[in-house]
Amino acid sequence: MDTLKNAGNYVADKVAGTGHEASKEANKSIAKDNNANVGDRIQAAGNAISDKSKETKSEASAEANKQAATH
Repeated sequence: MDTLKNAGNYVADKVAGTGHEASKEANKSIAKDNNANVGDRIQAAGNAISDKSKETKSEASAEANKQAATH
């Protein structure tokens, strides 16, 4: 039963990581946009950093769940 739970958690973490990655890339684009105002660019840069942190956390959790499911 734990194997199924770990497999489900792995999938959920992978999906979350992909979502954070997409958000990070969108925020990076805004941060680099010379036509956006400075406040929006700064906020987007901060959000990109936060998204990267969440992406890394999700990927690490996914890997842990993958390992737990296979052992």
